Amino acid sequence: MLDTCICSFIMRENPISVLEKLQSVVEQQHRIVISAITYQEMQFGVLGKKASPKHAVLVAEFLRRVDEILPWDRAAVDAATEVKRQLMAKGTPIGNNDTAIAGHAIAAGCRLVTNNTREFSRVSGLDLEDWVH
Repeated sequence: MLDTCICSFIMRENPISVLEKLQSVVEQQHRIVISAITYQEMQFGVLGKKASPKHAVLVAEFLRRVDEILPWDRAAVDAATEVKRQLMAKGTPIGNNDTAIAGHAIAAGCRLVTNNTREFSRVSGLDLEDWVH
């Protein structure tokens, strides 16, 4: 499961190492998926006064490379709620969208690909991979 920051890197085609890793994963026939939460974040990026019309085109092109947008279902909500509960108990919360994406990855049994390991590494049981570092 690709996090929003990795999707942005792929859409901007920078850094090239992310594109090379994506190609390698595709060649190994792994599925490339995103959370419905990531899709929402990308769609919200086309709104507002500073939104570029080019962004909508980049998102549409990117989505053609994705095998599936995983639906935000009961299992994802329950897992995200548990992630939030654990982080609150430790006093180490992360943003709501990141909490939701982490829970979704756990519920779906996916490895989360992100450049935001500083926050996501706080989530117990989350399988993480950083394609940038």
